[in-house]
Amino acid sequence: MADKEITYKAAVAEIELILGKIEEGELDVDELTENVKRVTRLLNICKEKLQKTETEVNKILSEED
Repeated sequence: MADKEITYKAAVAEIELILGKIEEGELDVDELTENVKRVTRLLNICKEKLQKTETEVNKILSEED
């Protein structure tokens, strides 16, 4: 699944999975670097989706007034 097609729920689940591995010390240095990069990408996707949703909700609410 391409990053932009991932759902918010799936992105959060993947972030939680990676953070769990980091907390448990399951990753070596190379894996840690790649996983931190992945979490950063996922966080940006979540942020974009939240901003888009906020914009859409505000538009709907303003149309109701």
